[in-house]
Amino acid sequence: MKKIVSIVLTIALLALGAAVSQAAPLKKLKVGYLPTSGHLLYFVAKEKGFFQQEGLDVELFRFTNSGEGLTAIKSGKLDAGSFGTSAPLAFIAKGADFTIFGGQMGEGHALIAKPEKAERFKNLKNYKGATIAAVRLATGDVVFRAALHEAGLDWKKDLTIKEFDSPAAVQEAVKKGAVDAGLTWIPYYTMAEKQGLVVVKYSGDVIKSHTCCRQVAVTSTLKARQADFEKFLVALLKAYRFYQSNKDETVNVAAKYVQIDKADLYKDIYGGHLLVSPDPHKKSVVQFWDFMKQADYITSTEK
Repeated sequence: MKKIVSIVLTIALLALGAAVSQAAPLKKLKVGYLPTSGHLLYFVAKEKGFFQQEGLDVELFRFTNSGEGLTAIKSGKLDAGSFGTSAPLAFIAKGADFTIFGGQMGEGHALIAKPEKAERFKNLKNYKGATIAAVRLATGDVVFRAALHEAGLDWKKDLTIKEFDSPAAVQEAVKKGAVDAGLTWIPYYTMAEKQGLVVVKYSGDVIKSHTCCRQVAVTSTLKARQADFEKFLVALLKAYRFYQSNKDETVNVAAKYVQIDKADLYKDIYGGHLLVSPDPHKKSVVQFWDFMKQADYITSTEK
């Protein structure tokens, strides 16, 4: 995978960013996000003024799923966004000129089911004959398909995967019994638990420390505005440092973008099933690319 880069951030840039940026007009960036606690680096950087400190005027645009957001990046409506790992890689496999240049979240997905069906899905081999709901191009979908492949199941023949446009639709399908189980992400699996469903298996239990949402931009945009994107990542690094040391305030900020009870939001963010980092984790993304090819999710000759 050649379309993953790390923009080098020097200590000098991090230390001098605010002083330099305040002397120049703010540079505008249009950035897409999903309403999940996993995108908290954006929320903290925006609300705590870290983007502005770096000379950026970042406007955040909300999307329902990764496919919609990446289509907006591809068409030039967005400068960048954070939309899964599987989704941008699937777009790249089909010829999209995207580059992954930073990280956001890892893990944070889960399989949900009704309590009476939960025991069956603790063992991957028992998925044979089941109907599973998933959001189109979602990271958790690929994680479980790759795991099923490793368990000796052919997800194209041995079970049925029904694709939906949103995690809310997945949750509703599980509640109504239209599917046997569903794949979703935070905060939706926490919301599902509130409605009587149960988390059967977290994605981190299936593939530990897998990547999820990455920072993505059209390659030409990234090259043309590299200085702006360097500052963008500096702001995310500041947000990361804030998230580590200011837990309650981080939850208060995230609550402006993710509409669930703050106690549940705290559990989502700091409960051990979400990894937060601006690091692109190149090696893990390349590994994910291999998962997708091995599970026959994408077809590509690129290594």
